[in-house]
Amino acid sequence: MPDAARRALTARPRPAPVLPQPAVVRPSPVPVQIRRRDSRIDVLRGIALVMIFVNHVPGTVFELVTSRNFGFSDAAEGFVFISGLSAFLAYAGGLSARPLWAGVRRIWKRAWTLYLVHLMVTFWAVAIVAATLRYGGSGALFEKDNFQFLVSDPIGVLIGLPLLGHQFGYVNILPLYAVLLLAAPALILSAGRWPRATLAGSVALWAGVGFAHVDLPNLPLQGGWFFNPLAWQMLFVLGILTGAALKRGARFVPVNRWLVAAAAAYLLLSLVWLKWPALQDRGNAALGWLAAQGAPNLVRDFDKTYVSVPRLLHFLSLAYVLSVLPWLRDLCDSRPLAPLALLGRHALPVFALGTILSFAVRAAKEIAGAPTLALDVLMISGGIAAMIGFAALFDLSRRAATVPARVG
Repeated sequence: MPDAARRALTARPRPAPVLPQPAVVRPSPVPVQIRRRDSRIDVLRGIALVMIFVNHVPGTVFELVTSRNFGFSDAAEGFVFISGLSAFLAYAGGLSARPLWAGVRRIWKRAWTLYLVHLMVTFWAVAIVAATLRYGGSGALFEKDNFQFLVSDPIGVLIGLPLLGHQFGYVNILPLYAVLLLAAPALILSAGRWPRATLAGSVALWAGVGFAHVDLPNLPLQGGWFFNPLAWQMLFVLGILTGAALKRGARFVPVNRWLVAAAAAYLLLSLVWLKWPALQDRGNAALGWLAAQGAPNLVRDFDKTYVSVPRLLHFLSLAYVLSVLPWLRDLCDSRPLAPLALLGRHALPVFALGTILSFAVRAAKEIAGAPTLALDVLMISGGIAAMIGFAALFDLSRRAATVPARVG
């Protein structure tokens, strides 16, 4: 074979030229903005839970420093308003996705949980009241707050309890909350699309039931709900509208110095009304004159069932003034208020425990006989400490559930 042919057969193929490749442009990572939890909501709800617990044990020295001693409204208005605000923040996103039923189911599942917790707390209250009578020799708790019907009409009570038609005193706010949550999907969707129409409809319903005295019945017994959902829905709706604005980074009611001054003046008026007997006498006389002229109860009374005008204006004034305080957020972020924020983050179990403990404290006071300051301080402070510890356990369990388990 010729040398030229041999070289052609044994020659290695030349590699193909490497052409320059275009640079791959990778998009820079977009920073994810995590919305920080508003500590004001948790702290204010925690304060409301503590005041509800204290107010559910009437006659202690601690009751003198709760909000109802400084104005016309109390912690219940704040609790319902914050519940509406929190409902929008928690559930509006789920209702914007499809299918819609998934978001609705989540809210109604929460309402079902509230119903079950209400029944549990109710039967604990019955057990404590009954034990006070049987083992403590005191029937005082059995003679009021609708417990007396356990003796006079036990069949009616057994029918009414699961139907929410019969509610005991101090165990009647969760049915209101459960009913409001059933309506929450429609209210949240309406507030997101037609906020003004939603507000107008809510105010019209509140005014209508207040003027006509319409309430849900206490079937099969007489009377109506102490917390009338048809009236209290307005506070819940106002909370929803405030939550919608907060989620947009806006305010539902803009800051106006004249409105701030008017709200502060009404808060001062209500404080002086309660603390200065002379003004209270003149004010009550003026309200009596309005009654004689035919003014409806809704505008001249302090009725809690229908959220009458004096109570409503006091709470709205308080909420508005608190919302414009520039230092409130930093205060609520502070370490000393962390226990209150902890209570607010676990409102439902804390409220349930606080209600049961309030009946236990009332039973202990009845059995002890003459109340003493030392006993009040011991039981109220112990109850609040138990609520904080209970919330801490829920917080620890929640954190443990979010930490992935190690393998190996």
